[in-house]
Amino acid sequence: MATAADFHPSELLELNVFVTHHVEDVRDQHGLASFRQPGPSDAKQSTAVRASSSTSTLPHIGPAAFTASRAEHQMTFRQGMRKYPKAIAWAVGISLAIIMEGYDTALVTSLYAFDTFQKTYGVPDGAGQYQISPKWQASISNGAVVSSIFGLFANGILTDRFGYRKTMGGALLVLGLFLFLPFFAFNIQTLLAGQILCGLPWGVFSTLTTTYAAEVMPLNLRGYVTSNINLCWLLGQLCALGVVRGVGNVQSSWSFRTPFGLQWFWILLLLVITWYAPESPWSLVRRLRPEDARKALHRLANGVPDSEIDNIVAMMEHTEHVEDLAARKLNQHHRVDIELNRESARIEQMSTNARVGGFVAQVPYAACFRGSNLRRTEIACMVFMTQNMSGLPIIGYAPYLFRRLNFSQEHSFDITLGMQGLAILGAFVSLLLLKYVQRRRLLYLIGLACCFVLLSIAGIVSCLPESQATLWTVVSLILLFIFVFDATIGPLTYAIIPELPSNRLRVKTVVLARVAYSVNSIVTNVLIQRMLNPLAFNWRGKACFFCAGMNAVCWVYCWFRLPEIRGLNTHELDVLFEKKASARKFRTFEEMLRKSGYYSVTMTPS
Repeated sequence: MATAADFHPSELLELNVFVTHHVEDVRDQHGLASFRQPGPSDAKQSTAVRASSSTSTLPHIGPAAFTASRAEHQMTFRQGMRKYPKAIAWAVGISLAIIMEGYDTALVTSLYAFDTFQKTYGVPDGAGQYQISPKWQASISNGAVVSSIFGLFANGILTDRFGYRKTMGGALLVLGLFLFLPFFAFNIQTLLAGQILCGLPWGVFSTLTTTYAAEVMPLNLRGYVTSNINLCWLLGQLCALGVVRGVGNVQSSWSFRTPFGLQWFWILLLLVITWYAPESPWSLVRRLRPEDARKALHRLANGVPDSEIDNIVAMMEHTEHVEDLAARKLNQHHRVDIELNRESARIEQMSTNARVGGFVAQVPYAACFRGSNLRRTEIACMVFMTQNMSGLPIIGYAPYLFRRLNFSQEHSFDITLGMQGLAILGAFVSLLLLKYVQRRRLLYLIGLACCFVLLSIAGIVSCLPESQATLWTVVSLILLFIFVFDATIGPLTYAIIPELPSNRLRVKTVVLARVAYSVNSIVTNVLIQRMLNPLAFNWRGKACFFCAGMNAVCWVYCWFRLPEIRGLNTHELDVLFEKKASARKFRTFEEMLRKSGYYSVTMTPS
């Protein structure tokens, strides 16, 4: 059986000279010890490396950046917790905006099962009850989704220009003003206008929190913190259900105005957190402010020496330099001189980029569709859409579905509260799975497969003659589906997406992925509403068939296209995507790097 001494990771993956040239270059130029003992094939391999080094498109890495990259891989989970407790706290604090957004978005769909809300904004259905028509339900839900798309695009521009803190604070202030419309809405038209306007800052929150967490956390903690974005959504939905359940017996308009008004509390709390939070060091490096990046890292880290901070900033600058060279090569359609050192590259960038008011000209959204970034954008968009198509509409409209299954208003909310409890339990289980299981194959693919089976069985049971046994069987299957979803697909989406893009296009790629999710949500929301509404298709539990079918399509896509990115930093992903490595080889590459000793190179005494 072949071992690491028999071949090199770059040979295995046909990545030309990446690992060998990288390590040989650092060893020869900066006095580093060799990473393995010479083997019989070394002479031939060394000749091939040297012969092809002149055609490599990768810039040389400096000793500081190399040391930081190696240290990032060697850091254990416990060491990361000791070094970066403040980074965890700030990432979680900013993520509270997702709890607020989860509360906001779940509120109206929960109120659809509320008799007072239906009577205020609905019309008689001929059976002595009131119903908001499918047209207005779709308009209210999708109006917020459509406006959030504009908020998403604005976030991609504003965050790159002003940074995370200023963008977050401005979005919170805007939301505080727009909340007056749904709070005082006297008819369904005013409620719709309020939802549309509130959707603008919601679009900012939905991606800003994810990318901020990804950029302030070290590699070995990033997946745990970003995956908790899903937990924040669940907590927000649970708060909305709890509040609506608590005011369920109030027989006046305050039964639904009070839940709207409570959102001002979240805004005040988040404004305080945002005011004191440090800026993302990656964002500062992108805006050519390395000294401010060092200060931000000192605020995020605990007792880390200046030399280590300098190494981390050097790694960020090197990653930015690699991506800058790749982008300029793509734009200019000719070869870029790879021997250009980092400092001259930065000077050239500053001289060629238009600067307005001290800000470097932004990379356009079109860059996400050029070169290797196109593949990264495609995967990010499909992973986000997979989260929705794998059954999320059923979860969002669960209270309304349970009412359509002839459960009372109180029982519908009680079941939904239990559903949210199971979802939160699944989110905690996902943290253990993230630590011990490969993300792609077991968590995502098997998660999708399990959800497909559960939804298919629920749809089949819904076709049987209705009885208490069949109704409770459908409910039980949906509850089990929600647990599996939130232990696998739900949190994993937020762990994968912010790590896929390049550093300079991270915000814009995540924005585009969320836009794809939002557009997909518009279509699925319209269909699910009509499937559940008695004035339309009235499918009730048979709607599970629709979600199961979409689930199957997503499974096939992820099997062929979703790579394993666990344990790979931004620079390594840049190389893999630039070299067009197939999805199945990503994980192999990371393992071969470790076995070859790439991350255990040691400095020799001078």
